[in-house]
Amino acid sequence: MAAQAQVKFDPPKTKAKPVVDTLHGVQLTDYYRWLEDKKDPDVIEWTKKQHDYGVEYLNKTQKTHPDLKAGISAYLNMDYEGPLNNVGKRVFQTVKKKGDKQYKTYTIIDGKKILIWDPVTLDPDGKISTSGISYTYDGERAAISAQKSGAEVNTVYFIDTRTGKQIHEPLTGTSGFQWCKDQQHAYVTLRTQEDVDKQRPLKTYYIKVGDPIEKATFVGTTADAKNSFFIYDNRYSDVTFSGEGDFYSNSLKMRPTGSLKDGKLIYNSKKFQAYPEAIGDKLYIKTNDNAPNSRLMVADKLHPDYKNWKVLIPESSTVMEDFVVTKGNNIIVQDKKDIQSRLTIYDIKGKKLRPVPLPEEGSIGSMSYDREEDKLYISLVTFTSTPKTYVCSPKDYKWKLFYQRQLPVDMSDITGEIKFYTSKDGSRVPVFVVHRKDIKMDGKNPVLLTAYGGFQSGIKPGYYGFYAPFIKAGGIVVQPGIRGGDEFGEKWHLDGMLAKKQNSFDDFYACAEWLIKEKYTTESKIVALGGSNGGLLMGAAATQRPDLFKAIVCEVPLLDMLRYHKFLIARYWIPEYGSSEDPEQFRWLLRYSPYQNIRMGVNVPPTLVTAGANDTRVDPMNAKKFVAALQNNPGQTSPIILHMDFDSGHGSGQSTQQSIDNWTFIFEYVMNQLGM
Repeated sequence: MAAQAQVKFDPPKTKAKPVVDTLHGVQLTDYYRWLEDKKDPDVIEWTKKQHDYGVEYLNKTQKTHPDLKAGISAYLNMDYEGPLNNVGKRVFQTVKKKGDKQYKTYTIIDGKKILIWDPVTLDPDGKISTSGISYTYDGERAAISAQKSGAEVNTVYFIDTRTGKQIHEPLTGTSGFQWCKDQQHAYVTLRTQEDVDKQRPLKTYYIKVGDPIEKATFVGTTADAKNSFFIYDNRYSDVTFSGEGDFYSNSLKMRPTGSLKDGKLIYNSKKFQAYPEAIGDKLYIKTNDNAPNSRLMVADKLHPDYKNWKVLIPESSTVMEDFVVTKGNNIIVQDKKDIQSRLTIYDIKGKKLRPVPLPEEGSIGSMSYDREEDKLYISLVTFTSTPKTYVCSPKDYKWKLFYQRQLPVDMSDITGEIKFYTSKDGSRVPVFVVHRKDIKMDGKNPVLLTAYGGFQSGIKPGYYGFYAPFIKAGGIVVQPGIRGGDEFGEKWHLDGMLAKKQNSFDDFYACAEWLIKEKYTTESKIVALGGSNGGLLMGAAATQRPDLFKAIVCEVPLLDMLRYHKFLIARYWIPEYGSSEDPEQFRWLLRYSPYQNIRMGVNVPPTLVTAGANDTRVDPMNAKKFVAALQNNPGQTSPIILHMDFDSGHGSGQSTQQSIDNWTFIFEYVMNQLGM
C-alpha cells in the first residue's frame, strides 16, 4: 500500500463523446459509446494504452509472491490423465502432460495408449483448443470440434479413432455437431463470425458425413437468435426429438429416426422445459413443468402427447438432478438436499425402494450409466480430495474405484465447510467456506469472496486445490450459492433473474456482512471476484455497495445492461435479464445496470476489470465503457484498471501457459490488495 501511495494512478485520458438517447420517455447520455467499435483504430489504440498502463502501474506498486506462480503451475501444469471414457467397446482418455499446451486424446487398445488427437499439430503456439468430441455409437470414429483463441466458431475434424488419421475433409464454420444413430449421418449447426456479429439465428442441417456442406439438408432454425434449435436421435429407441427453446422453455416434436419430416408436436411451453429420453416403447421425461424441483414423467411412444404423460416420480422437497433407467428395470435418481447430492433407487413403477449405499463419504458430483455393460459410474467429491470415479453393477452395488486423479497439491492442512446465512429478505443461502485448519476467528483474515448467481448455474461441493496457494498463505475462499442458480430448484433461479435480479446482489452483500459478523474478516480484508454473469455481480457490488469490499476483480463482465443484448450472441440471454426495448424490463434494468449507476463523486474500491479481445460471448465494450466512466468520475481516487487478454475469448481456448500467467496476475492483484 505504501508503494501505491508513492505512485500516482494517472491512466491514459479518455475523451467523452456524448450520445443522447431517449428510451421510453427517459433521456440518457452515453459518453463512451464510441468505445463500442472494437475495429476503430482510436479504440484499438486506447485499449492498448489502458492495458499497458495498468500492467506498468501494478508492476511499480505491487510486491511479488515468489511461490505463487509455482503453486498455480502445480495445479494447472502437471501430468493429467482424465477418467477412462467408454464408448461402445472402445476406451478413450484425455491426457495433458506437464508442459503440454493443450489437452490430447488417446485411445487404449490391448492395454496400449495410442495418441489420436493433438490440437497443437494445427497450431504450434497452442492457441487452438478442443471444444468438443462427438463419437459414433461404436466409438470407431470421432468428430472433433476445435476453436482458435477462444472464438466460438469451430472447425470439425473427422478421425479414425484407432489411428488418429483424418478420414474426411474438415467442416469449417460450425457451432455444434452430433452423429446420427446410423453413424453415417450427422446433425451440424453452422455459425460464422458474421452470424455472431449480426446476431442471426443459427441453422441446423442433416449431412452425410464426408459430403461437402452444400449437399446437406436443412432441418431447422429459429425465428429469433435468442432461441436455439435442437435435434437428437435416441440410442435405445427409433425416435428423434427436435424443437426450439431458450434457456428455460421449449417446444418438442417427435419423428421416426431417419425421417426428415418436421415431426409431431408433443409439447410446447413458454415457461417450462422437457427433453425426453426414449428407451424401447417408453419416453422418460425429467421436467420442471409445474414442478420447480423437477419430477420424472413417463409416456408411451405411441401416445407421446403431453396430455398422456404420467407422473412416475413426483416432485419432492429436494431437487431432482438426474436419473437413469437400468436394464434391470430400476430407476436411479440423483437429487440434492442442501446442495449435497445423493442417489436413491426406485422400481420401474416409481415406488421408492432405498438409498444407494455409497463407497465412502462425499457428495455425488455426477452419474452415468452404460446400458450395454450394465454398469453405473459415479464421481464422488469433497473440498480437499480430488474427485474419485467409482463403478458398480446395479445388480449388487458393489463399488470399485475406477479412477482418481492424483495431484501434486497438499491439502492436508485445509478444510471446507457448507454453512448457511440469512439474506436481506430472510432467505436461507448456502455458502462454502474453505480455509486452513488453524485459522483464528479474529476478524482479520483475508477473504476471496466469489459468486455467479445466474442461468441455473449453482454451487456444488468440489475440489479446491486450485486455490491452495492462496489458502496456504492464510486466505479464506468463500463461495455463496446466491439466487439465480439452481441450489434449491427452479424457484431459486426465478428469484434471481429478470425483475428479481437484485436478489442475487443482495444475497452477495449479505454474505460479506455475515463474514464480518461471524468474525471471519472485516471490510478491509474482502476482495470480491466474479466473471461473466458474475462480472455483472461485481459491477453491481462496485456501484451499490462500495463500502463492503477492499477491492474487486471484475472478469469478462456484462455491465451496460441497456445495450448488452445488441452485441455478439447476447440475445440468447434476454430470457435471463430482459431487454431495454421492453418498457417494463427497461425500468428494472435501468435500476441496477452498473454502467448507468455510477454515482457522481462516489469512489468505488480498487477494481481490476478484465476482458478478452476475441470474446464472442460478452463484448469487451462492457469492460471498456465501465472503466472509462469510472476513471473520469470526479471523486474516483482508487485505481480502476483495464486488463485485456489479446489472445483468447471468454476465458476459453487458452494455452496452459496463458492460464498460468493470467491466474498468477489475478492472484498477485488479490493478495496485494489484501496485504498478504
